[in-house]
Amino acid sequence: MAVADAGPEAGALGILAAGGRVPIMVAEAAARAGRPVFIVALRGLAVPEVARFSHIVVPIGTPGRVFGAFRGAGCREIVIVGSATRPRLRDVRFDFKALLLVTRYARAVLGGDDKLLTWLVRLFEAEGFTVRGAHEIAPELLAGEGPLGRCAPSPADAADIAIGIDYLATAGRFDIGQAVVVVNHRIVAIEAAEGTDLMLARVAELRASGRLRLSGRAGVLVKTPKPDQDRRVDLPAIGASTVAGALRAELRGIAVAAGETLVADAAETVAAADRAGLFVAGIPLGGVSS
Repeated sequence: MAVADAGPEAGALGILAAGGRVPIMVAEAAARAGRPVFIVALRGLAVPEVARFSHIVVPIGTPGRVFGAFRGAGCREIVIVGSATRPRLRDVRFDFKALLLVTRYARAVLGGDDKLLTWLVRLFEAEGFTVRGAHEIAPELLAGEGPLGRCAPSPADAADIAIGIDYLATAGRFDIGQAVVVVNHRIVAIEAAEGTDLMLARVAELRASGRLRLSGRAGVLVKTPKPDQDRRVDLPAIGASTVAGALRAELRGIAVAAGETLVADAAETVAAADRAGLFVAGIPLGGVSS
């Protein structure tokens, strides 16, 4: 894997930060390498920890302010990272630059997330920025291959994982989602616009209501990137909240694409899984190992 030059000579790293801890971890990795960091935090999404770094907070829908802020901070390379859902129109504050782009945005938003994110990357590139992946700046965030903690998937789990990977490889071509829950060779939940945490909450509700009748822990969460997505943006990610959701859903574990999934606060996430008796495993997309 080629890792982006993170040294001071590369200039300040700009981070367009949505939700979650991953933007902070990318900023920390750049800072450890001695590189200045400037964060443009999206209001209502970015976590308060952005205040540890040079930053501004902007409303969604103000690309003119975003580009100007990054240029003013001397950023040539940009990372677009963090969890987000599509905003409601009433929460968007359009600046003049956004009004100039509104027709192109309208065409992009009619597609799936991949289409919208590809449009966003091209927009930054058209403004003269280079877009880097979070994993290029902080490769240590990527899930390794095999069990990440003390627990490992059983042969039965491996069979469920294989079904999940096969499904996601097919559904991903339609830009549907990055995660699925498989129980006893049966797909019981598919991630859509609600995101992974709410999908897991739905599985927990199905079990609590008796609509999904199972004895004890069963099933796996499988999470992989879409086959043709730009790996610089929207790599799948898990963290401690994913482990908590899998526990509430009474799953046996979590399987992710090795080398293509970000693990936020890996030590904390794996420790939480170990305490819960859940496996977290990195699976090579070329095959499933039990």
